[in-house]
Amino acid sequence: MTLEAWAAFAAATAVLLVIPGPTILLVISYALGQGWRTAFPMAVGVALGDFTAMTLSMLGVGALLAASATIFTALKWVGAAYLIYLGIKLFRAGGTLDAKPRQDAVSPWKMLAHAWLVTALNPKSITFFVAFLPQFLDAKGDFWTQMLIFEATFITLAFANAMSYALIASRAGSMVSNPRAIGLFNKTGGTLLVGAGIATVAMRSGSN
Repeated sequence: MTLEAWAAFAAATAVLLVIPGPTILLVISYALGQGWRTAFPMAVGVALGDFTAMTLSMLGVGALLAASATIFTALKWVGAAYLIYLGIKLFRAGGTLDAKPRQDAVSPWKMLAHAWLVTALNPKSITFFVAFLPQFLDAKGDFWTQMLIFEATFITLAFANAMSYALIASRAGSMVSNPRAIGLFNKTGGTLLVGAGIATVAMRSGSN
């Protein structure tokens, strides 16, 4: 793949990861209730969960690419529309963040397993990866080499993102519960997602 394609994937991944979803809400809940010690096991669990979901998604994407170039191209258009939908939904989400402190004492291994289960077994994660990954794939390049690079990039960024959220929540809990800050965060993230979807559509149209 080109350096530009990898950079675009890394930038889009960073934007998507920083938007709080079920996994990050779980990370924040543990950090608010039990402090910074939850950061590492939760981040490892998130990374392993993303690895599981992304690997399952890659198998599906690879099968589609092998089966039909037309279906693969159609999937890219669906993926672009999905990004726009996610952006609009996030923009309209307001300033709420449903993350209540978890006071129940659990071992680091149980935290890790909980984060893995929530991340890996969420059907939306697999659906998201199937829609997201094809946007950056070169159908003429080696599929598995590209996927190895993309997966390593995504998992590294996912680990760093979960770790950062846990540390921030444990040190500055008021920040993650501030409606104004969350509202601004959601609107900014939503705008970026819509922009990414529109840019993808523009690139598809320009290449046809």
